[in-house]
Amino acid sequence: MEFVIKISQFLLSLSLLIVLHELGHFVPAKAFKTRVEKFYLFFDVKFSLFKKKIGETVYGIGWLPLGGYVKISGMIDESMDTEQMAKEPQPWEFRSKPAWQRLIIMLGGVTVNFVLAYIIYVMTSFVYGDTDFSSESLKDGYWIDNPLLNELGFETGDKIIAIDDVTINSHSDVVKKIISGEKYTVEKNGVTETIEMPVDFLGQLSSKKIKGSLFKLRIPFMVNNVVDTLHNASVDLEKGDVLLTVNGDEVRYFDQLSSTLEGYKNQTVSTVFLRGTEEITRDLKVDSEGKFGIAPASHPERFDELGYFEITRKEYTFLESFGGGLNKFTEQIASYWEQLGKIFSPETGAYKGVGGFKAIFDIFPDQWIWQDFWNLTAFLSIMLAILNLLPIPALDGGHVMFLLYEMVSGRKPGDKFMEYAQMVGFFILIALVLFANGNDIYKAIFN
Repeated sequence: MEFVIKISQFLLSLSLLIVLHELGHFVPAKAFKTRVEKFYLFFDVKFSLFKKKIGETVYGIGWLPLGGYVKISGMIDESMDTEQMAKEPQPWEFRSKPAWQRLIIMLGGVTVNFVLAYIIYVMTSFVYGDTDFSSESLKDGYWIDNPLLNELGFETGDKIIAIDDVTINSHSDVVKKIISGEKYTVEKNGVTETIEMPVDFLGQLSSKKIKGSLFKLRIPFMVNNVVDTLHNASVDLEKGDVLLTVNGDEVRYFDQLSSTLEGYKNQTVSTVFLRGTEEITRDLKVDSEGKFGIAPASHPERFDELGYFEITRKEYTFLESFGGGLNKFTEQIASYWEQLGKIFSPETGAYKGVGGFKAIFDIFPDQWIWQDFWNLTAFLSIMLAILNLLPIPALDGGHVMFLLYEMVSGRKPGDKFMEYAQMVGFFILIALVLFANGNDIYKAIFN
């Protein structure tokens, strides 16, 4: 069921982005009376899952979910229809239109992606508001279980005071700086220290067989369910019970449980749980691996009530949501540009973390939460827009680059040159797709 939920979100988000991107090309092409021969979701190599001709355009769904396309008459694109280009230009063809109209047609797709992302951020700001965690309320710092961070000097309990000399006020400030942060100011047991991140931090993070998140909120051990096939199946515990002590020793945080149970393997311990406002005592067996056999749960609102951290919320009026959405939109664009900059800088090693379709699939949660779905879709829309703007022939940015050259110089690149450029761009794109998806395969096998 979890796989079905993830793949459903993945396909819905991808389909929405592709259709709207191609619609961004389709609408201005039609407005400028340019013939559109095909409008496809996914690629129809050899055959289509569905197709129907309406007017002069064939609308369809291909079987290969690697993108989509509109085929515009008189345009040198991925179809490489050189036969059509060898004929005399016709008034309805792309190549017969003024440069400014062609530019608008080519920029239509990325424009729609940017507008879509902004609209989503406005919508989510108005409907859901912003939820965050106050840094001041994280009295016992972060849970650091990532070996690479441990090697660099981070420890569980560290408080993040500043990153690159910018004061941290909330958990989201830390999350936003994970990619770009170079200098962390942390407080360890009341003492302030500075930890410098290596230039190739992202490369090390991607290449090593490292498990564990980077900076996790410290939460208590809360019961989700007792596995009914294991040793504590008969114990009266309910979902939401929070562990307080083991054999009289306080276990305030989940990250303390493993070390506490290490000394009680194959023994029975007395535990105290909090159920609502009542403390209950239960005897639990610890297995040979130092575990209870109890699946943990997470409930941030309950943890807030118990004083583990403070959840902060910001609500937006309808008018305020436009400003709030704009802030998120511009921050995400700046963040993604920064990521691209690191990817194209070999010394950072960030290229090792580049992923393909599996990486995109993995970012979707295994529960359908509409707020998460829309935020991820907005991020992917920005990513799709920025990648399409790269000046690579075969991408929208490549076409725009040649059109700007034509508008500035007054000279139109020859059709033969454009064919060769398109072919080179196509091979570059294939290489990039193979590299990204090859990274996914490598990580799946060796990490």
